[in-house]
Amino acid sequence: MQALAIPNRAGVPSRDMIITPPDVDTATGEAARMYAADRDADGVVYGHTQAMAVNPEAYHAFESLIRAIVPSIGIRVYEAATLGAARAIGSTHCLLAHGRKSLRADVVDEAGLHAFADGDDSAFTPAEQSVIRYAARLSGDAATMTDADTEELRAHGYDDRQIVDITLAAAARNYFSRALLALNVPLEDVPGMEPALGAALRKAAVSR
Repeated sequence: MQALAIPNRAGVPSRDMIITPPDVDTATGEAARMYAADRDADGVVYGHTQAMAVNPEAYHAFESLIRAIVPSIGIRVYEAATLGAARAIGSTHCLLAHGRKSLRADVVDEAGLHAFADGDDSAFTPAEQSVIRYAARLSGDAATMTDADTEELRAHGYDDRQIVDITLAAAARNYFSRALLALNVPLEDVPGMEPALGAALRKAAVSR
């Protein structure tokens, strides 16, 4: 199943991905394995998987980075950093994908995620809210950040290793989200997500 060429952010005119990825029906090797993983999970090959299948080694390196980050901070903090960065960037792809991951991991419930889409982070713990703010700051103006930006994280008990990994989580989301936006990767609906919630997350990306 080929991804549809639909806008990657609401209000952006539709156009095709700017690259030609391996065909979903005839791909071989690592690209075929990546496509099969999507099909096995959700019955569709996502546009971002097609884009990354052009360079599977780079994609697997990204996955290895994430696996090195999560142990010190845990999945809740990782998803808080990821969602905070994705919202600040305006990445519909990552808001939808990690919105669903956060729901499945019980990081937040549907009402809390809908509130997050509207700019209300109260469904997250105070410590997680500080991570969301830090990730947004990094995503918007990293060049002017100083140790003052870490003070709130330290006040919530995060140590140096965790601050590094929170920073890497937010920076990694910038890398991946911005690559998808630059390549104009098609945006699909996320299976299992309530349509109104998906629409709210799409709107959150556009409002940034």
